[in-house]
Amino acid sequence: MTSSQNTEWDATLDRITAEGDGFHEALGPRHRAVFIRKGPTLVVSFDNLDDVRQSPDRMPWGVEFVTAQGWSSLGLMAHGSTWYRDDAVHDFFDRLRDQGFFRQFDRVVFYGTSMGGYAACAFSLAVPGAVVMAVNPQATLDRDIAGWERRFRPAWRQDFSGRYGYAPDCVAGARKLWLFYDPTIVADSMHAALFQGAHVEKIRCPLMGHGVLSVWRDMGVLKAISAGVIEGTATRMEILRHLRARHGSPRYQKLLLIHLLKAGRDAQVIRLCRWVLNRADRPHFRAALAQSLERMAKAGRRPPGSEKPKNAAQHDL
Repeated sequence: MTSSQNTEWDATLDRITAEGDGFHEALGPRHRAVFIRKGPTLVVSFDNLDDVRQSPDRMPWGVEFVTAQGWSSLGLMAHGSTWYRDDAVHDFFDRLRDQGFFRQFDRVVFYGTSMGGYAACAFSLAVPGAVVMAVNPQATLDRDIAGWERRFRPAWRQDFSGRYGYAPDCVAGARKLWLFYDPTIVADSMHAALFQGAHVEKIRCPLMGHGVLSVWRDMGVLKAISAGVIEGTATRMEILRHLRARHGSPRYQKLLLIHLLKAGRDAQVIRLCRWVLNRADRPHFRAALAQSLERMAKAGRRPPGSEKPKNAAQHDL
């Protein structure tokens, strides 16, 4: 990002945070905090500056949604894969805690996904009794604890000991941790298993991948699930009912098709493709259907739906 773009972005933040007693603050060279005051509920979210600073008028992820609901927003942003392992960020949360910043709100919710999910859990330590919503969070990237985690090698240079380090310990004082993860991703399941306690509510989101929120957006349930958790009205059964909408999501249908193709489950591919094609013309599914039918024919196997009835009476039914 050029210096002129950076100045324009700072000017945008000045304008937005000028209302009420908001602020934006650089936390060293790699992090920034943006606070916008609205109502008595505070949502603390974690984002990535590499994504945020694409244009001078774009705010951190979720801020527009949060403030539109009348909630206050504290957005933390990281330039790169830092996992927020920076003394400047740790000092910032210590300072807000010691100054009583969080006590002015009736409800504080920490929110993040992946690296942001780790941070949401870790920094909730500064606000005992907070609610945390973490999607596919890492428990730690300390290689002595999570040596099986190979996806985020640039983060291995970070120190995950000390303050706000091991996320499962940090979030132990939360009132509630809503932890959403895809159990078909082995590493995400292993991280999820490290979070334990009566306050932990784990929701499985199979085949939604590491980008669960993108699938929820396609399903049309992202705002409803997030709002329920933030407002404190969400229940496990209500969230599971929302997740049933995945069957009508084109994004989820494609993820399911990819999973079935990789597993070589042609009969299920055929059933899925026929179900989808009965509702819309999707060339990718048409091609997959033809390929699965051809493989089953070469193997001398009957495709689903072609079985002969046992008797005439059964056929009539």
